[in-house]
Amino acid sequence: MSRRRQADKRPAVKDAKYQSVLVTRLVNTIMRGGKKSTAQRIVYGAFDRISEKNPASNPIEILQRAVDNAKPRIETKPRRVGGATYQVPLEVTSDRQASLALRWIVDYADARKGLPMSDALASEILEAYQGQGNAIRKRDDVHKMAQANKAFAHFRW
Repeated sequence: MSRRRQADKRPAVKDAKYQSVLVTRLVNTIMRGGKKSTAQRIVYGAFDRISEKNPASNPIEILQRAVDNAKPRIETKPRRVGGATYQVPLEVTSDRQASLALRWIVDYADARKGLPMSDALASEILEAYQGQGNAIRKRDDVHKMAQANKAFAHFRW
């Protein structure tokens, strides 16, 4: 970690098709090896699948609600105090909340074997939208871990 200065946070540009920063962040989370067009094809394909399953609703709103459902409010970070390492619960900043939620949704979609990534991503987004699925379970596990280590909250600084 740099001791000189904080890195400047660059604003994310809006997506060309949906005019949404959240879609851009999702594309960037999926992207591997700089292949943005492949990542965009996966995301747009997932949105097409979501539109087929829910024709009355907007896929951007479904994605927003799914990310909101998967956002962790509190997490634990290891702090070393006097030779012992404690898991100290800390509140999560809003930017990190969205990053973690998107990462969990993409990782669990990628872990689904036997179907194309766009189908797996659509399924994972819809499950998170409904308040179930692997990303929601991961959020609950993170919250449970923070609750279990509430006794070490006085070590935060």
